Amino acid sequence: MTGTDLLTPTKPPMKPSTKRRSRCSATLAVGCVLAGLIALLAVVSFFWLPYDAEDTSGGRLAGPGDGHLLGTDKLGRDLFTQVMTGSRIAVEAGLGSVTIAAVIGVTLGVLAAFAQGWIDDTLSAFLDILIAFPTLLLAMLIVAARSATLGSAVLAIGLAQSAVVARLVRILVKRVLAQDYITAARTSGTSWPRTVLSHVLPNIWPTLVVNLALQFGLAVLAEAGLSYLGLGAPPPNASWGRMLQEAQATFTTAPAGALAPGVLLVLLVIGVNLVADGLRDTLDPAARRRRT
Repeated sequence: MTGTDLLTPTKPPMKPSTKRRSRCSATLAVGCVLAGLIALLAVVSFFWLPYDAEDTSGGRLAGPGDGHLLGTDKLGRDLFTQVMTGSRIAVEAGLGSVTIAAVIGVTLGVLAAFAQGWIDDTLSAFLDILIAFPTLLLAMLIVAARSATLGSAVLAIGLAQSAVVARLVRILVKRVLAQDYITAARTSGTSWPRTVLSHVLPNIWPTLVVNLALQFGLAVLAEAGLSYLGLGAPPPNASWGRMLQEAQATFTTAPAGALAPGVLLVLLVIGVNLVADGLRDTLDPAARRRRT
């Protein structure tokens, strides 16, 4: 080591916690940008669209240009208009399914956590059966009872996801109920409803929010799959899944019809998963320590 090296100031090493915090912040930021851009596209579609969804005046399978940013499909409809409409359907399906899953799942999960004996066993068995029940089969049953609509798809996905949420909530609530402060609250005369609202839910919401974010991405994929099979939003609603189904026959001559919805679908799911990953590290320090 030379004298120059001794005189050269060195930067103090970055603390591991600072590195983890920066990585978590970057993950959350990237996820918010990806998901936020598609959410913005969905919001804009409520107020403005380049063309009417049923306008077929663009010519069949026209390439990008001539007033059509992404070209047209086999019926002459503007692809960018369909992509915007599809983003709205994807966001609506994700939010609707997660809302149904949260309301039903949290309610059943809390009840199962407080139940004892055969009631607990019955609820647990019911949740296991519902988890094992295929979403596609459940969607078919609901569509047969109602019709092939976006509401039917959202209801089927929400019911399927509610069992997953309920089982998670049951585990989390039982863990919280075993803590000493719950015993102290009950000893002081706090009612069970107030205990749940004041002590149980505030302690499980970080993990629950992360799980619901993941369920949002799964719901978007499930809706696209159901629409691809004709069990989602009917025409002229341009679901990304329906766009993929319609464009598969013309992929070699007009690839934009499949690439545009496919890429946006992947970006939305990746963005939501990154948000969930960032939220997990931000809201649950214990999970962050386990991962490192």
